[in-house]
Amino acid sequence: MSMRTALGGSARQRITIMGGGLAGALLAALLARRGHQVDVFERRPDARVRGYEGGRSINLALAARGLAVLREAGLGDAVLAQAVAMRGRMVHPREGETNFQPYGQSDRECIWSVHRGRLNLLLLDAAERAGARLHFNQRLNYVDFTAKRAELINDHDHGARWIDFDSLIGADGAGSALRSAMQRHVDLHEHFEPLGHGYKELEIPPQVDGGFRIARDALHIWPRGGYMLIALPNTEGTFTATLFLAHQGASPSFAELPSADSARAFFEHEFPDALALMPGLATDWADNPTSGLATLRLKRWHLDGRAVLLGDAAHAMVPFHGQGMNCAFEDVAALDRLLGERADRGDAFAAFEAERRPNAEAIQAMALENYIEMRDSVDNPDWRRQRALELLLAERHPGRFVPRYSMVSFTRTPYAVAFERGRWQRELLVAATSGVEDIAAIDLVALDARIAEGLAPLPAHWRVAA
Repeated sequence: MSMRTALGGSARQRITIMGGGLAGALLAALLARRGHQVDVFERRPDARVRGYEGGRSINLALAARGLAVLREAGLGDAVLAQAVAMRGRMVHPREGETNFQPYGQSDRECIWSVHRGRLNLLLLDAAERAGARLHFNQRLNYVDFTAKRAELINDHDHGARWIDFDSLIGADGAGSALRSAMQRHVDLHEHFEPLGHGYKELEIPPQVDGGFRIARDALHIWPRGGYMLIALPNTEGTFTATLFLAHQGASPSFAELPSADSARAFFEHEFPDALALMPGLATDWADNPTSGLATLRLKRWHLDGRAVLLGDAAHAMVPFHGQGMNCAFEDVAALDRLLGERADRGDAFAAFEAERRPNAEAIQAMALENYIEMRDSVDNPDWRRQRALELLLAERHPGRFVPRYSMVSFTRTPYAVAFERGRWQRELLVAATSGVEDIAAIDLVALDARIAEGLAPLPAHWRVAA
């Protein structure tokens, strides 16, 4: 394949990416492989030299759609080598025994716990190998969209530099500096919706012999109605535990837990089995910040051909469906494809927004709904009855009646389609189980007819998971 063919008939282009996180690094690798001149500017130091600087969740959930993008980039095996498979939820109720709830219908249907920092290093290396130029300690300070020039500040030595650009791509996260610059130039209709709940990260260390203290192949959840604790496994035998709780105005809340002693008393009452796994609770509570959660919605993602946003910079979401990274990787794949197909960047950016914004809005809504499911419904008898019927109908109608969680996590079904099909299916499940104690009493033949009439099979190219 010639370089001209690889570039979709367009000449070599100069592309400037703001943000060297997961999405920015992956996009840089893909565009550089197409032969574009790619520069990435990241405000933080080079983590490969200084070590990963955290601040957000240390591990993330990688689903089939995100893994598919990584595999298409030739990075899937390398990522899976440092990931832990999670095949379902291990629910730790307030009373009674733990219960395991598989995510899918087979062990092949799983999500993967990946370490954010290690994945970022892998993607930065891939970008550099592909020919992208990486610039660290470079914070975007000002953009002159008329002259197509941008000022960057080094916060370590306080130096400043100006760069010329053809197009800017904002992969610089929920606090995007490029989005702020665009907002001063054109109304993006930015709307932040705080959740009112925050999170604090804690750790479950490995056993003395290095083994896992609890089942390694599950995402552990301690649901408590208005709040919850979760724990995801890491390859080194640890679990990253995260407490999600109201900031204030409710009881309990973070405002009621000002000290490690108050936190320990809270855990003794609400999560005694988890507390027994956390010898470092006091230190973690004191050292780790309480962070906020919010949903970001924009009605506009691009400024003609001069700038475009993707990932959290365009559509930050709460983490309760584990899809923020996966959605961002799909953004990357779509933008890479459209830049290859369309010579005019304004057309490419407009097509990207038209394709991805409805899907981003759908997964944002589903992520908010999943918080309620995780903290409350998974321990609710009615929900568990609906889930049992859902799995039974999925067996009776493979490829047609597909649980919403499965569409989101184990297929490449567009989020907007999964949202609408999931709504239809949920209404059917609720109606069918209303007043029913045992799903054996449900008229399955009647449900079969409704499903055959109301749902078309998912297209095969969506159902082929990574």
